[in-house]
Amino acid sequence: MQGADSSVHVGKADWLRAVRYCVGVYVTLRIALFGLGVVGHVLIPNSYPVGVPTWPAVGPTQQWHHAFTAWERWDALWYLSISSNGYRSDDASAAFFPLYPLLSRAVAGLLGDRPLLGAYVVSNLALVVALVVLYRLTALEFSEPVARLTTICVCVLPTGFFLFAPYTESLFLALSVGSLYAARRHCWLAAGAIGALAASTRSTGLLLAVPLGVEALLQLRQSVGPLRPRLLRFAGAAAACASVSIGLLLYLAYWRGRGEWSRPLTLQESNYRRTEFLPWDTLQLGWQEAVASIGVPDRGFRTLDFVLVAVMLVAGAALTFRIRPTYAVYFWVSAIFPLLLIDPDRPLQSVPRYYLVVFPIAWGFALLAHRARHVGDVVVPVLAMSMGVQALLFVAWYPVF
Repeated sequence: MQGADSSVHVGKADWLRAVRYCVGVYVTLRIALFGLGVVGHVLIPNSYPVGVPTWPAVGPTQQWHHAFTAWERWDALWYLSISSNGYRSDDASAAFFPLYPLLSRAVAGLLGDRPLLGAYVVSNLALVVALVVLYRLTALEFSEPVARLTTICVCVLPTGFFLFAPYTESLFLALSVGSLYAARRHCWLAAGAIGALAASTRSTGLLLAVPLGVEALLQLRQSVGPLRPRLLRFAGAAAACASVSIGLLLYLAYWRGRGEWSRPLTLQESNYRRTEFLPWDTLQLGWQEAVASIGVPDRGFRTLDFVLVAVMLVAGAALTFRIRPTYAVYFWVSAIFPLLLIDPDRPLQSVPRYYLVVFPIAWGFALLAHRARHVGDVVVPVLAMSMGVQALLFVAWYPVF
């Protein structure tokens, strides 16, 4: 399916319908995850809490506090540390891009200097926005029934709980979907600005320039009328694509002012033991590690990584020739990039989380559930159960990150 006519008018009623549905899905899952946080640390004994400089790991709290503090794990500690204390040159904080901690700090200040609450507000508001915009984009490209299924699927993917936690996933999803939706509606100034914000949230935001460029070319080819106005519109779209890089450049300029402009980039190799690999070599190594780790204590997460990556890759890849080239290109550049720089000891570490925000994957599951009803009755429950298991491991400090 190559997508619907982007010139179709979208009225207030369409947006209100999307908001009502997405808020309902969000509230239901938010309550469920708060409950899981309360009971999770009782069901599964804690592993090994790991703090970061200036922000220690969460210790025992009152039972109901775990609804919130159970999700303060792993990279969330880095974002809370940066939000409260800023960047430091003697730790790994530079690897974490600034928009999310800056927004969290601003909101925390409005809430009486409560960093965790500020981070929750930012990530959860961003999630609602992301779901609504994704709903409208999906309705534009497919239909409202598929949009409803996509809303559920993206939230219950095996790593979906990260969207509700104090992480960047929900903010990045909102910005990446928003940028592509704006481009699809020919709002190129907004597409470039939102894309630049995405690139200041995560380094992979820079990749948005590629599908935006594809969309600009598609619109040029599909446009009619005199050549000169068409080329002028394309030039504006191309400028918007290029402006995505502003987010990354501003962050590097900040570190240049501190005399270490490349620190956010070099930390990936020096601090996180990342090594350059070809994507097929990464998948082969991931498979070998997955097989070798079956039944081995403390190494089973390598098997889980491979299973999740394989399933998500298949779900997205299956749509390559059934969706608009803009989204197919977005899927492939987003899928390949995390496979290029890896830790050989655990080659697919964090990749299932990175794939969470690659929304064509959710489209793959949603279309499967929509078109094969007997399969659809199983898809969403299986995804939800998988997410529940992953979330329990996460709150118990097992290395799900």
